[in-house]
Amino acid sequence: MNYKLLGKSGLRVSEISLGTMTFGEDWGWGANKDESRKMFDRFAAAGGNFIDTADGYTNGTSERMVGEFAASDRERFVIATKYSFNSKPGDPNGGGNHRKHMVEALHGSLKRLGTDYVDLYWVHAWDELTPIEEVMRGLDDVVRAGKVLYVGISDAPAWWIARANTLAECRGWTPFVGLQIEYNLIERTPERELLPMADALGVGVTAWSPLASGLLTGKYAKVSTEEKRLEKAPSFQKQSERNLAIANAVVEVAKEAGKSPAQVALNWLRARAGVIPIIGARKFSQFEDNMHCLDWSLDARHVARLDEVSRIELGFPLDFLHRKEVREFLHGGMFERVQRR
Repeated sequence: MNYKLLGKSGLRVSEISLGTMTFGEDWGWGANKDESRKMFDRFAAAGGNFIDTADGYTNGTSERMVGEFAASDRERFVIATKYSFNSKPGDPNGGGNHRKHMVEALHGSLKRLGTDYVDLYWVHAWDELTPIEEVMRGLDDVVRAGKVLYVGISDAPAWWIARANTLAECRGWTPFVGLQIEYNLIERTPERELLPMADALGVGVTAWSPLASGLLTGKYAKVSTEEKRLEKAPSFQKQSERNLAIANAVVEVAKEAGKSPAQVALNWLRARAGVIPIIGARKFSQFEDNMHCLDWSLDARHVARLDEVSRIELGFPLDFLHRKEVREFLHGGMFERVQRR
């Protein structure tokens, strides 16, 4: 296991993160305690220290398990949890980004985790209602109180995050050092705004659903006309021609490399500068296979092949600005001759 600095901080986190949304069977699926413990111990034995959970995962069971598993060596682990989801349906203040819920959710998480502080506290999702000033000042307060060390933002628009960090910088508040997004070979739209924003502001990136809800494991791919297509993907995962072409390409690359499709998909993400995949599984055997992505890397030829089959349109304004004639108007033929950062 190697390590990365998380954004513009000195915090060292493992190059992959352990996702624990599957810790617990409260939702009717997931891993039992013994299976979850095996995954946690395997991750720790490999040198992993970056643990991802949330107050709402498996009704709090995930946090309880993480707290119990990490208790004997708490200082070694970078425990990240989240708040925002409503735990009291019908109560307008039972969820959201606002200060009242932030403080109450944090107290609950600390109790379930059995710890005095959280290493990284994520805003789980933008609620579209709470003023930016309230969110950033509230997060700065819990940091100054010693209950949180770093803060991050998950599932929010790039413009909102950029404004939040600029405001924090101007007022001397704690900025976001991490960004959590859905990012994989199927879902590359963060490349339009979110990833350039994170790069420009020095915000570290963690990627959830790196296997696209199982579509990139080879389970749903149709490799050739002779092979029978396996069961359909989950209803929320569209079976578009593009998605199937990507899934097939992953399987083909896996065969050439002599590795599993899941490892190929994870290593495509690991090849993206600054991106930390969050890996999780319902079964230890799946998790063990995923962990072996650390043993090797994709070659440039395979990366280029996967890039091409999964390519997206960047949309306006980037597609417009990248047109040859527009660059000529802007730069007079000098764009390629200017060394860029």
